[in-house]
Amino acid sequence: PESAAAIGVNLRRLLWVRCGVADAGNSPHNEHGFSVPEKYFVPPPVKKGLHGGGFGPHPRSEVNGLSEAVSGFFQAEMTGPRCAEPQPSRKREKERTEEVRPPVRSASRKPASGSSGKPWARIEQALRVTDLLLQAGGFSTIVMDMGGISPEYASRVPLATWFRYRAAVERSQAILVLLTQYACAKSSAGLVLHLGAGTALQEAHTVFSGLEYHAEVARERFAPAAAQVVPMRKPPQSERGTRWQSRTCWTGRDDEAS
Repeated sequence: PESAAAIGVNLRRLLWVRCGVADAGNSPHNEHGFSVPEKYFVPPPVKKGLHGGGFGPHPRSEVNGLSEAVSGFFQAEMTGPRCAEPQPSRKREKERTEEVRPPVRSASRKPASGSSGKPWARIEQALRVTDLLLQAGGFSTIVMDMGGISPEYASRVPLATWFRYRAAVERSQAILVLLTQYACAKSSAGLVLHLGAGTALQEAHTVFSGLEYHAEVARERFAPAAAQVVPMRKPPQSERGTRWQSRTCWTGRDDEAS
């Protein structure tokens, strides 16, 4: 905002939308915070019976089922011969061994919760916001800054999306500026400009004085048609690029353009 105000942009008429910013209320500290379950705050019920034993209303009812439990001690398995005594030979069945295989996990189609899924989520949010702005209208210029998105994610945007944006811009007489590292709009763009990296000015060897930038027209949709009549004089050559300089404040000189 400070740099935009310095070049004369009226911030009162500027709508700034940042995509991919997490809400402060949905912070990971609140999602994964430790909390004690409610069941631990409920007191346990009072045990009935003598000394909290058989859960019966009277000590005499605690002997219910005692005869069945005692008869279980006199079954054949309990009174049979032990290992030290001779036993009749029996054919032992071969123990079946089952091979335990680890479960096969199918590949998840959802992106991993890391940096690989975040860029595409920001792109989808930016595309939805741009759709709403173009449908609502009222903006003369819409700047979609995707300069921080790598080309492998920016190229995944369907070409039909950029064609729909071009049709909406032509109807509303607005200007849509797309800033990317890769020309992903293809033929839907009316004008493609290539901005080169800035080079340091070689005015002083020990003091940094500024940078020099270069921009040129890479492709133009509505290029001027060549005249069919050959003029007598040499026609002026159109300039396809421009250069400008950005100087530091301690040099005492303003920016220059050529």
